Amino acid sequence: MLRFILICYSVLALSFVTAAQAQSDDEVVWVQIEAQQSLARATDRARAYTTLLQDVNGFAVGGGWYAVVVGPYRRADAELVLRQYRRDGLIPRDSFVQLTDRMRQQFWPVGANVLGTGAVDAPEGTVPTTPAQTEPLPAQETPQIAAVAPLPEPEATPEPVIQPADETPAEAQRSERSLSGDEKKQLQIMLQWAGYYDAAIDGSFGRGTRNSMAAWQEANSFDKTGILTTLQRAALKKQYNAVLEGLGLRTVRDTQAGIEMTLPMDAVKFERYEPPFAQYVPAGDIDARVFLISQPGNQDTLFGLYEIMQTLEIVPLDGPRERGNSSFTLTGENARMVSYTEATLDNGEIKGFTLIWPAGDEERRRRLLAEMRSSFQRMPGVLSASAGSASQQSIDLISGLQIRKPKMSRSGFFVTASGDVVTTSAAVQSCARITLDGDTDAQVIADDPVRGIAFLKPGTSLSPLAVASFAAQPPRLQSEVALAGYSFEGVLNAPSMSFGTLADVRGLEGEQNISRLALRTRAGDAGGPVLDRTGAVIGMLTAAPLGGPQLPADVSFALDAATVMAAGGAAGVRLPRPASADAAGLTAFQLSEKASDMTVLVSCWE
Repeated sequence: MLRFILICYSVLALSFVTAAQAQSDDEVVWVQIEAQQSLARATDRARAYTTLLQDVNGFAVGGGWYAVVVGPYRRADAELVLRQYRRDGLIPRDSFVQLTDRMRQQFWPVGANVLGTGAVDAPEGTVPTTPAQTEPLPAQETPQIAAVAPLPEPEATPEPVIQPADETPAEAQRSERSLSGDEKKQLQIMLQWAGYYDAAIDGSFGRGTRNSMAAWQEANSFDKTGILTTLQRAALKKQYNAVLEGLGLRTVRDTQAGIEMTLPMDAVKFERYEPPFAQYVPAGDIDARVFLISQPGNQDTLFGLYEIMQTLEIVPLDGPRERGNSSFTLTGENARMVSYTEATLDNGEIKGFTLIWPAGDEERRRRLLAEMRSSFQRMPGVLSASAGSASQQSIDLISGLQIRKPKMSRSGFFVTASGDVVTTSAAVQSCARITLDGDTDAQVIADDPVRGIAFLKPGTSLSPLAVASFAAQPPRLQSEVALAGYSFEGVLNAPSMSFGTLADVRGLEGEQNISRLALRTRAGDAGGPVLDRTGAVIGMLTAAPLGGPQLPADVSFALDAATVMAAGGAAGVRLPRPASADAAGLTAFQLSEKASDMTVLVSCWE
C-alpha cells in the first residue's frame, strides 16, 4: 500500500512540475525539498534544513503528506536556487519547483503564515551577477559569465549543541548508496582535508572512513554514528569550500577563445585579448591573474609555446615542468607568486590556461586550481590572430606579457678553449642562476671580491670563436686601447666596441694593479676585455666604484693582465700562454672581430 501511495505521489508531483513550467517567470512558487507522512518527522527535517538554508518553510500538502520547502520565490529565482542547491549538494537531487496552490496549513516555522505575502528575493549567492555589477567591456570581446553562483556566505557559528541526526542510520545508509564512486572519493578527500582521514582515497567506506566520519560528527556536535547523513555531508562540504568563499567562482564562456571554465570573478576581471591569450587582471586586493590560451597549431606550435612561456616573467624559473607529445604543464614559483600553466593540442587547436596566485596562499590556490582544471571545457573555435588591439608593442613583450629579464647583465670573455669565462665579481653576487649569452647556464668556480674577479664554467662545453691571449709586457702610456663589452646589457645581440688611450698604469690612489683609461664606458661593459692594437688582452674593465666623487665621463679603470692571470692560476683555470711581444698590429676591423668573438654576455637572474 505504501508503495502504491509513493508511486501515486511521484506521478502527482511530476504533473505539478509540468504544470509549473508552463507558468510565468513572475509566478510565486517554491522549491520542494522533501515530503514526510509524519508531522513530527517533517518538523525535525525542516528544523535541520534551517541550519543550512534560508527561507525554509513547511506546509501540509494533502493526502497526509507534509512538505519541506524553501521560498516563496519568483519562478526564475526558484529555478536558480534549485540548480545551485543541487550543485552544492545541499538538497536531494529529486527536489523540484512546487506551485503555491498545493500549500495548505503551515507547520514550520511554528506560528508563521507566509502564504499570500508575495515572493522574497533569492538568497545572496544564488543569482547571477548583472551587467550593472561588472565593469563594462567591449561588446564583441566580452566573455559570457554564466548564471553559476559563488559559494554561500558563511553563517555565524552557533554555540556547540549536540544536534540530532536528520536521518536515522538506516536512512543515511540508503542515501549514501546513491553516491557515485567519485562522490565517495570526494567525501574522503573532504574528511582528509578536515584532518580526520589519513588512508587511501578509494571510495570504499571501510573502518577507517567510518571512524573518520564519527570523529568529524563528534567534533561538530552531531550524534556519533559513523554514517554521515545528507545534511551532514552538505555541512562538511560547506566547511571544505569555505576557503573559496569571496572568490566569486562563476562559469565563464569565452566564445572567441572557445573555452568554458570556472574562474574567480571577484578576484580577476577580463581586460583584453592579446593572442594567443585572453587576459584577466586583478579585480581586488588579491594579486591574481588568469590567462586563457587559445590558438591554432600543430606539435611544433605547442613545443614553441612551451619554450616561450618559460621566457615570461609570469613563469618563475623554479618549479616542475613536463612536456608530452600533445600537452605540457609548467609550474613556476618564487617568493612572490606561484604560476601554473597547462595546454593541450587537440584537432589542430591548442587550448589551456595559466593561473598566477600570490605565494603563501597555497591551500586556496590548490583548491581553486582544482576547480578550474575540473571545469575546463573546449568549445568550437580558437582566438583569432586579429583579436585585441595589440596596442602595446615592445621587444620586451610577447603578446603583451613581459619577458623575464635578468636583474643584472655584465660582460666577460673566454679564457679557455672549453668556454671558461672571466668576469667582474659584481656580476655574480646573489644570483639564483647565471647564464652566458642568455641561454647557457654557468657555475661560479672562483670568486675574488677583493680583486673584483670571478671565473665561470659553462654547464656544457662551448667552442668559443676566440680565446683571450694576455699581453706579455705591460702596455705603454698613452698607447691606444680598445674595449669590447655589452654596453646596453644585452639589448643589442653583439658587443659594442669603444676606443681610447691608456692614461696611467696606476689607479687614482696609486694602485699598482689598476690602469686608468681615457675611455667612455657604461655599466654593462664591466668585465669586458681591454686590448692593445695587437689584440692581446692588457686587462679587464672593472665595475664603476661606488660612492666617492663624481668622475669625468671619460675616466675608466681596468685590472691589469697580471692580476687576472694570477687569479686564474689560484682558481685552477689553465689560462693560455701570453701573446708574443712582437705581434703585428691589427686593423680596426680585425681588432673588433677578435674582441667580439671572445666577449660574452654574463647575466645574473633572481
